[in-house]
Amino acid sequence: MTKLTYAERKDLPKNDFVFPKTRRYPIEDAAHARDALARSSGKPENSAVVAAVKRKYPEIDK
Repeated sequence: MTKLTYAERKDLPKNDFVFPKTRRYPIEDAAHARDALARSSGKPENSAVVAAVKRKYPEIDK
């Protein structure tokens, strides 16, 4: 997975984030989607992250 620089993250469209208003959990590619799943595990927002990843990447299995 490549690291996102501040400029790259700022340039991502809002639909590449699980939470577009706060721009949390970027899921612009499959590697970042898997990372978002791992980082949200055990947190209250986990169900929203799982739903967003399944919508964008149905081939990724939780």
